[in-house]
Amino acid sequence: MGSSPHRRTMGSTGYTCIRRTFCSFNILIWLCGSGFLAIGVWLHFAFPGYATLLPDHAVLSADCMFITVGVISFVIAFFGCCGSWFQSRCFLVIYFTLVVLLFLSEFLLGSLAFVFRGGIGRMLTQELKYGIEKHYNVSDRGGFLTPSVASIWDNLQVDLQCCGVSSYEDWYDISAWPGERWVPQSCCRSQYNSLFSEGSGDELANVDCRKAGNPALLWDKSCGQILQMWFVQRLHIVGTVVLVIGFLQLFGLISSMLLFCTVKHKRSSKTYKSYSPTVDTTLNRNGTSATYMDD
Repeated sequence: MGSSPHRRTMGSTGYTCIRRTFCSFNILIWLCGSGFLAIGVWLHFAFPGYATLLPDHAVLSADCMFITVGVISFVIAFFGCCGSWFQSRCFLVIYFTLVVLLFLSEFLLGSLAFVFRGGIGRMLTQELKYGIEKHYNVSDRGGFLTPSVASIWDNLQVDLQCCGVSSYEDWYDISAWPGERWVPQSCCRSQYNSLFSEGSGDELANVDCRKAGNPALLWDKSCGQILQMWFVQRLHIVGTVVLVIGFLQLFGLISSMLLFCTVKHKRSSKTYKSYSPTVDTTLNRNGTSATYMDD
């Protein structure tokens, strides 16, 4: 028996709904990917000093991360939009394969980061110390749109009220002042941050905090410690972002497979037949015919 016109209409409506939802979803991902790509390019040209904080691992800088995420999102969404719009099973297979590979890569990288979290932390600490030692230059302040390494570190230490990566001793004997046990002015506490604080009633107020070698004048916490605490306090946000990303990937996988399994026939009038591939001959009783072309 052939399927009824009502059944065919429901099947066609459902397929069209899935197709439009999947296409809209990938357009949204495409726009987000384009935004990430634009932010990454802007960071690369506007804040090149951040890459110098990790000189041997510049690929881990914020601009490279944004560009990578933007390119991957852009490419995957492109195949999804094309597969939905042109009803191409080939593009849908490519889309499904890319999402699966992305999921496996995220799982692998996350597992490796968890297993080797201690080594990764030590590596980042060593790289940041190396950037301080070799690339900190007091006289190079950069500009408003292109801050230097010195400007970045000074702003970071003042805002977070910290000194050094692991301790204030990270600033000793760097290339900016070889053989000296000095720290930058941004390491000094607020009341000792100025060399012209006479009349404050504190005998230490007139001491040059940078060269005094007195830890009591400096911020008592390291920047690495504060950043770690900041990250731990926001683990729930990280978990929420991971769950959202996983849900979006699962939605993309299910939708692409539904489209792949149902894109089998299309009519010349661009309206869709039911989910069953069987040609319904009951329409011929009314004197009408439908032409189908296999993908």
